[in-house]
Amino acid sequence: MTERMRLYATDATGLNPGADVWFWSASALAREDNTEEEKGTFSSLCAGKKPQPGQRVVYVDGGFDLFSSGHIEFLRRVLDAEEALGREEGWYSEQATFERTSRGEDYGPAFVVAGVHDDETINRWKGVNYPIMNIYERGLCVLQCKYVSAVVFGAPFTPTAAYLTSMPWGTPDAVYHGPTSFMPLTYDPYAAAKEMGVYKEIGEHVFQHVNAGEIVERIMRSRERYEARQRAKGEKAVGEEATRERERLEEEQREREKERV
Repeated sequence: MTERMRLYATDATGLNPGADVWFWSASALAREDNTEEEKGTFSSLCAGKKPQPGQRVVYVDGGFDLFSSGHIEFLRRVLDAEEALGREEGWYSEQATFERTSRGEDYGPAFVVAGVHDDETINRWKGVNYPIMNIYERGLCVLQCKYVSAVVFGAPFTPTAAYLTSMPWGTPDAVYHGPTSFMPLTYDPYAAAKEMGVYKEIGEHVFQHVNAGEIVERIMRSRERYEARQRAKGEKAVGEEATRERERLEEEQREREKERV
């Protein structure tokens, strides 16, 4: 699995290191709830590119189950928001661009870190049928997204201050969250980020409804329609067979009548 991660965590050429990959371990309470302020332990799984001078470290998290257009659009909008901020602050000015390129290749204003929740955490909050994909499958999908600079496997459901201030890239300059409607919560998982003044939201977008729950519902509806078609075909086949049998018997009856004549 480590080799698969290394292959997925490459740059656009597929030959050089790309995304930085880490695993976070802590108690079950720290991973799944909001009752424990644990720093936990960050372990490097695959060394990749680090934040460059001037880049803002941006954190997002989620299950990323059945990685889809909803996830991709959210991540794209996070980067768009950071690029808009960069333009306001002169990131793309001729002087700033020259300073970056004089050191090597140019780069964007944001280093996006995506935290991927483990299977137990998602199962607790979404129910027994989730996640559909295990943490490694979901993490590999996120690794392949061009909007992501680093991935943390096993990220907590609630990014506490202890967790955020212990990240390998330093405390995030921003923590983004998008539209979520499938989990009724009794507390705010992003309370720490709000208290730290780094919380930001991505508003509604055209693909926000595309998530694991929606995709599963589509599959179930398609299966129901398929089964209905198959039942209809079966009933039609039974009816056609009965018609053929009746015609055969009628033909036999006519032949017998001819013989008697």
